[in-house]
Formats: sequence, C-alpha cells, structure tokens
Amino acid sequence: MSNDAPETFLTQDAYDRLAAELEHLSTTGREEIAKRIEAAREEGDLKENGGYHAAKDEQGKQEARIRTLQHLLKSAKVGEAPESNGVVQPGTVVTAVIAGGEEVFLLGNREIGAGSELDVYSEASPLGAAILGRKEGEKTSYTAPTGREIAVEIVKVETYNGQ
Repeated sequence: MSNDAPETFLTQDAYDRLAAELEHLSTTGREEIAKRIEAAREEGDLKENGGYHAAKDEQGKQEARIRTLQHLLKSAKVGEAPESNGVVQPGTVVTAVIAGGEEVFLLGNREIGAGSELDVYSEASPLGAAILGRKEGEKTSYTAPTGREIAVEIVKVETYNGQ
C-alpha cells in the first residue's frame, strides 16, 4: 500500500464490525471454503463439477473481500464523526438540492453507513469530489458518467451520529 492512500473515516462501531468480519473471513471462512472445495474435488471430474466451480468462485470473492477489508482498516481514521462546521467532509451528512430534487446522504465509505437508512456517496465519486470542502449555501456542478452536467446546491451539512 502506498503512503498516499486516502484516509477513510470510520466510527469505532464500524471499525469493530469490519475487523470482526475480517477475522471471521480470514479464519473460519477460509476453513469452510477449503472444506467445501475438498468435498467437491472428491466427487470426481472437475470440468463438469458445478459444486467445485461454485466453491472456487466463492473463494475468489471472499479473498477479494478480505483484501478490501485489510486495505480499508489500514487506511482508516477511527473516531467520532467530524464536527460539520457547515463544511462538507467525509463523515458528514449532507442535504443538497441535486438536479432540482433534495437529497440527504452521508459522504464517505459505504461501510460507515451500513445499517443506516442514509444513502452513502464516496468522496471519490463525481458528486462527492464536486462537493468536498464546499460550505452550506454554495452551488457547484459535476459531470455525471453520462456526460450530463448536474447542478448541486449545498443546503445543510450535519455531523453524522451513526444512524
């Protein structure tokens, strides 16, 4: 991992939940997949063995999740959500008028908002990058993946309370 990797804000609860998931996947999860692969391998011809291929696919997805969690936890800044002070930053709840409609969302990693009813936008997304550092009342725009220019007005920035 490079030293200029972006820092990710996580609440202590989110960090603990992700660390527990990583621990489970790295130990019990790997053991369970290995047993399923071995059981399927014993069934014979691997070319036509759907159970074997399904277990190998699941193993690949699980290993990718393990790498994602390892990276996320290494780059995490753990603590309370930053005080909003009316400025959009990772870990704040933003109310904005986007293309004429009002939306309320959390800016940050989707793992922070797991279990929350808020939509979560990454600060690296086109919307997130456009509003990062903006203050309440400011207007900006961003280019959607379709090429369309979308107007955004920051209405309110609040401290995320974990809900």
